[in-house]
Amino acid sequence: MARLCPRREQARNLPMRKAPYGFVKSKEAVQQARAVAYNGGVMKVLLIEDDADTAAYVAEALREHGHAVDHVADGRAGLERAADERYDLLIVDRMLPGVDGLAIVQSVRAAGVKTPVLFLSTLGGLDDRVTGLDAGGDDYLVKPFALSELAARVHALGRRPPLAAAETMLRAGDLEMDLLKRTVTRRGRPIDLQPREFRLLEYLLRNAGRVVTRTMLLEHVWDFHFDPRTTVVETHMSRLRAKVDRDFDIELIHTVRGHGYSINAAS
Repeated sequence: MARLCPRREQARNLPMRKAPYGFVKSKEAVQQARAVAYNGGVMKVLLIEDDADTAAYVAEALREHGHAVDHVADGRAGLERAADERYDLLIVDRMLPGVDGLAIVQSVRAAGVKTPVLFLSTLGGLDDRVTGLDAGGDDYLVKPFALSELAARVHALGRRPPLAAAETMLRAGDLEMDLLKRTVTRRGRPIDLQPREFRLLEYLLRNAGRVVTRTMLLEHVWDFHFDPRTTVVETHMSRLRAKVDRDFDIELIHTVRGHGYSINAAS
């Protein structure tokens, strides 16, 4: 199988050339990738990859097919660029300096950014791929890979119908959560929340008007896929209710006995 491809002009004189992940048939790989990628639309791509050789090959291949590519090698810089949501596609390496790829995607998804994400990684186990997709990735490509496969996956993500505009504000009654600024206010008064309390309130707001069970909260807020047999949910919910509902006439967070919790502006 063809691996990552070297520069096309060098391939004219070298039938085989060493790439970051082994020897490749350069001309053949380029022709296959071009045949696939030219069938798709032009996209603006953010490539977050710390390996210079891999980034150069991927960026050059995408640019050959007409895509505009911005490259950053640091996770923190990548997170800032990804949050701008000026891109049609994010290509993210999982293992990055500063902020790892999973954290980048989880952060932008928490902020409501819906830009498609393609993970690149040497971590190719089933659990690794599932973890990447669960973090908010749309596709997962294991290194080493063929340029033709990369082009096909980019093309597939590019032809998906556009998603709705990113949701950056969540509301329930007079309570507002700004997902980009990571702030919460009620009647304009700031509410200071700890990170776990913020995640807990965010999950309630995303399910406003619906009952969420203790098990759902453990899975989505604490990432527990088992019952730890503790009162962690009840303790955090009590603290959250004290901050959100104290000193206000209408309670927003409600206990539905025997079922779970809900957030609703109705008294």
